[in-house]
Amino acid sequence: MDDQFSRDVMHGLSATPKYLQSKYFYDEQGDSLFQQIMELEEYYLTLCEYEILQNQKGGLFSKIRKNGQPFDLIEFGAGDGKKTKVLLEHFLTCGADFTYRPIDISSNALDLLANDLRTSMPGLNIKTLTGEYFSALAQIETEPGRSKVILFLGSNIGNFPRPVAEDFLTRLSKNLVMGDMLLLGVDLVKDPRVVARAYNDSKGITRAFNLNLLTRINRELGGSFDLDKFDHFPIYNPVSGTARSFLISKLNQTVFIERLNASFHFAAWETVHTEYSHKYQVDELTRLAEDSGFEIIKYYFDSKNYFVDGLWQVTG
Repeated sequence: MDDQFSRDVMHGLSATPKYLQSKYFYDEQGDSLFQQIMELEEYYLTLCEYEILQNQKGGLFSKIRKNGQPFDLIEFGAGDGKKTKVLLEHFLTCGADFTYRPIDISSNALDLLANDLRTSMPGLNIKTLTGEYFSALAQIETEPGRSKVILFLGSNIGNFPRPVAEDFLTRLSKNLVMGDMLLLGVDLVKDPRVVARAYNDSKGITRAFNLNLLTRINRELGGSFDLDKFDHFPIYNPVSGTARSFLISKLNQTVFIERLNASFHFAAWETVHTEYSHKYQVDELTRLAEDSGFEIIKYYFDSKNYFVDGLWQVTG
């Protein structure tokens, strides 16, 4: 049993209002469902960022590879690495001296990624790290003359409320040194209907992805959730620029979780918050960079201006 998972579930389901942390989406089944989500036309985020990296890989490489010096390419939340492969292949073709260090909370995702890359790119130097971002980052000792380049793609920064995002990025800049870089993928404010469809796809895969949290609790913690008694409800607020996802109890019910030795009551139509995703304006993003110890090197946009990858550098 994962003690941290147990503690977080107990805390979240005891809170008012109830919540479950989105990082627990990613067990083996959750990884598979999210890969399906990324293939959906409605989920524009992956397609847009893939376009950026494919079209801008040469320009990115010229800015990342300072005078040919070696570097560590460290990815937070690597997942299946589909988009990152665009950069890895290009960097290898260009003869770059770098080590790819993907970090993910899901050991299953890292194992799949590492096995795939060792087969498809046998010349790649890859060292995986399982765990939380900063604890894993602290394990990486950089040699003199070797810089760090952090990849934080997929608009994962949007999963944090704005003040938390600033705290996270400030902490990151303080764990790096002057000249180290961050390539940050960010979803931009756009037509609210486009955003809403991305979190409520017509095939119901996002619904299954959220409900899988309850399946995981049942399997790992001995929960008694009946998934037919819950539904998925996403909303997007264009005023705040935030998308939120909830699980909703369809009726009054009580769920017992054996390994927590606790029961949790759900009123009819009570919500359990599962996901938060903030969409940024570019000027808001620039202020975020400056407030957290970075300077903007360049912004790279997709053809629809739906998404941006910002290359930032630590200022001090």
